[in-house]
Amino acid sequence: MAGLWYEDFEEGMVFDHEWTRTITEADNRWFSLLTMNTQPVHIDAHAAAKSVWKRPLVNSLFTLGLMVGMSVNDTTFGTTIANLGMTNVTFPHPLFEGDTVKVRTTVLGKRESKSRPGEGIVTLKHEVFNQDGVMCGSCERAALMMKRPQKAA
Repeated sequence: MAGLWYEDFEEGMVFDHEWTRTITEADNRWFSLLTMNTQPVHIDAHAAAKSVWKRPLVNSLFTLGLMVGMSVNDTTFGTTIANLGMTNVTFPHPLFEGDTVKVRTTVLGKRESKSRPGEGIVTLKHEVFNQDGVMCGSCERAALMMKRPQKAA
C-alpha cells in the first residue's frame, strides 16, 4: 500500500497496523552490536540472568525503530521526505526476546510547511504493544510529507 499524501491525513485518524513481529534473540543481539551498545543486559544472557529482568532486555532503540518502521506501509511509504524529530519517547514496560509486537499510530495534527511550499508536517503518535496488549513504548514523530502532485493543466 502506498503512503498517504499530506492532504490525506486528518487529526484523530488511527491506524492499527496489521503487521506483527516476533523479536528474536538474533534481532536484539545484532542490533545492539551493530549500534555498538555493549550493555550486557542486551547481549550477554548470563549477565542478563543476574539482572532485575532475569533475561535479556530488548534494546529500546530497536523498539523505537520498530514503532516507526511497522507504521510505514500504512502512512508514509513513498510520500515522506524526512523525519524531523521524535519526542516524548517512553518505554513503560519492557520487551523481551520472543515477544511479538503490534503497532498503532494516531495522527495528532498537521500543518503546512512555512519554508517549503508543496509540503506539510504531520505529527504522529506511535505506540507498540506486546502479545498481551501491554503498551511497551510510545513516541511522537514529526514527518515532513509530500503534498499530492498537482495535475498539469
